[in-house]
Amino acid sequence: MLDSLKSPLAATGRVLLALMFVMAGLSKLGNIAGTAGYIANAGLPLATALAVLTGVFEVVAGLALVVGFKARWAALALGLFTLLASVLFHKFWAVPEAQQYVQQLMFMKNLAVAGGMFMVAAFGAGAMSIDARRGAGA
Repeated sequence: MLDSLKSPLAATGRVLLALMFVMAGLSKLGNIAGTAGYIANAGLPLATALAVLTGVFEVVAGLALVVGFKARWAALALGLFTLLASVLFHKFWAVPEAQQYVQQLMFMKNLAVAGGMFMVAAFGAGAMSIDARRGAGA
């Protein structure tokens, strides 16, 4: 691949990966009651607190990924979060047959997103990032 494409592709990849989290976090924060209900339905305790914490986490970590600030840590945290959310909320193996396809699709999509996050965690944010400007292992 042309070296001239690496930096803009890395930056674009970070933004596209982060977009899902920033939008989801803002949506959670805009509807705490609904998010808390969804969390409670999964059997998790302290649903309202988890809704707020999850929304804040997704927005903050997503924006850190966008600008490439502590991107390796943000990507690692988002990747682990995504795996956990997949197991807790997309249990395709435990839903009625009519719901299995969509839940399995969501589960597999999340695995792919987690894989992208782990790539950022492994290789860094790239040259077009705050980390690179600070010499923090881009």
